[in-house]
Amino acid sequence: MKTLIVIVGSTGVGKTALCLDVAELFDTAIVNADSRQMFKEIPIGTAAPTKDEQKRVKHYFVGNLSIEDYYNASMFENDVISLLERLFQEKDIVIMSGGSMMYVDAVCNGIDDIPTVKDDIRYAVKEAYDKNGLNALCKELENLDPEYYSIVDKNNPKRVIHAVEICLSTGKTYTSFRTNIKKERPFKIVKIGLIRERETLYERIDRRVDQMMDDGLLNEVQNLYPYRKLNALNTVGYKELFDYIDGKCTLDEAVFKIKCNTHKYCRKQLTWFKRDKDTKWFSPDNVEEIINYIRTFC
Repeated sequence: MKTLIVIVGSTGVGKTALCLDVAELFDTAIVNADSRQMFKEIPIGTAAPTKDEQKRVKHYFVGNLSIEDYYNASMFENDVISLLERLFQEKDIVIMSGGSMMYVDAVCNGIDDIPTVKDDIRYAVKEAYDKNGLNALCKELENLDPEYYSIVDKNNPKRVIHAVEICLSTGKTYTSFRTNIKKERPFKIVKIGLIRERETLYERIDRRVDQMMDDGLLNEVQNLYPYRKLNALNTVGYKELFDYIDGKCTLDEAVFKIKCNTHKYCRKQLTWFKRDKDTKWFSPDNVEEIINYIRTFC
């Protein structure tokens, strides 16, 4: 049976290096499931696969969008399922890897068929967010859909904005579209999780942030400053350096915050991925053990 190998783990754990080795061994492609790496303008701050890495193995969904494009997990699900139909005509195995939890779940389990948001509604909600802030939008969500308001992460602008958009676009609650019914897939899914000791992981993250700065992250952020309010740039690495450019902190303070916020995000990722009991966990250094595990399914 055709098999999708899903390799997950927190940022900085070593997914890219392992996926390249496994993909080369099985002569297959990599489907990227990191939502920020899809934006072509921000390769440094998202640690997107380099040109050399993409030459080694064919990657999909890397640098395929602009930061001004609208994209979500539901659209990703549809695009990846269509892609897999084509890839599985030639390949028995395809690899999907990334740290965007919702995007991974959308492909593995399916996501509710949420209506497409109308452009005028999207612009209006974005304008309201920019003008009045997140708290005001949360209050609007409470009026529109009190049930979803009670469970949503009220510190996550993307989630709140999207729910308000759906309510205003459809005249229905966002909750009414959330069925959480798992979809059947015409291929086998094997999930592999990568994990390291926390201290080691934090050291890797800190070194990577320093390398990003050496590679020109500040220049990348400076070029994007006029677009700083776009949702695509509401992410670790960019928010902190925007604060530096605005004079709210020193450069050293901004870099320190990037490291701390990345540590926090990787804990959130690990908590999410650990909920899935179908995931088999390995150290990224145990390449041979991981390959042998994959071979038991293929």
